[in-house]
Amino acid sequence: MGRVQDKVAFITGAARGQGRSHAVRLAEEGADIIAVDLCGPVRGVTYAAATAEDLAGTVKAVEATGQRIIARQADVRDAGALRAAVDEGVAEFGRLDIVVANAGICIMRAWQDVTPEIWQDTLDVNLTGSWNTVMVSADHLIAGGGGSVIITSSVAGLKAIPFMVPYVASKHGLTGIARAFAHELAQHHIRVNSVHPTGVDTAMGGGDGAQTVGEAIAANPRLGGMFTNSLPVDFTDVSDISNAVLFLASDESRYVTALAMTVDAGNSQY
Repeated sequence: MGRVQDKVAFITGAARGQGRSHAVRLAEEGADIIAVDLCGPVRGVTYAAATAEDLAGTVKAVEATGQRIIARQADVRDAGALRAAVDEGVAEFGRLDIVVANAGICIMRAWQDVTPEIWQDTLDVNLTGSWNTVMVSADHLIAGGGGSVIITSSVAGLKAIPFMVPYVASKHGLTGIARAFAHELAQHHIRVNSVHPTGVDTAMGGGDGAQTVGEAIAANPRLGGMFTNSLPVDFTDVSDISNAVLFLASDESRYVTALAMTVDAGNSQY
């Protein structure tokens, strides 16, 4: 217990799934939480959107640990709304130590079915949204003497995964900006790392994604093996990713920066 005691964490996409899990895990180890989520649909996404009720569930789960939380609805594409949320949280809690840029979307389509809207929305949410998250938070970390930034990328940020070109592009971009921020912010004792899961058992796996991929593999079967994990599991649990986030947020990783940390059951090397 207490691995991030008395620290404050800002987490995007916190209403459910990985984001909620990260918020609760960090709270269990002593952190107060600033949580944001869009709590609404994004054009073209076919799995169910997070709701205000989901975000309220995160609040309840964090408060059950005994820690404090401020939760606000905000779109990571809106830097002004993000800044207002983190500024409010820092004013209430007095500091910021940890940033988890977790919000993201995935729209699975074979290359010929990707529309300009799918391309742009994926980049706007995943890549620009994470850039916004770091940009509105960095000054608070600097003012506090340092901190840890964790950016959720993917195995698709390390290798190509078929039938999701915009997602692959956005996640490769996140791997790059994590490394770039790591070096520029190092002078302020801020560490920046990226986390790279394989498939995680969350709502993102719903909608028409499985059917779309199945049809695409049937049309191009040589690519099916690229989804295979080395370990005999199809999905990881949100807690597996949260444990990696906790390590990178804690002082146990005080000299770990610019790392692309895989929690991918070996997929990136398969």
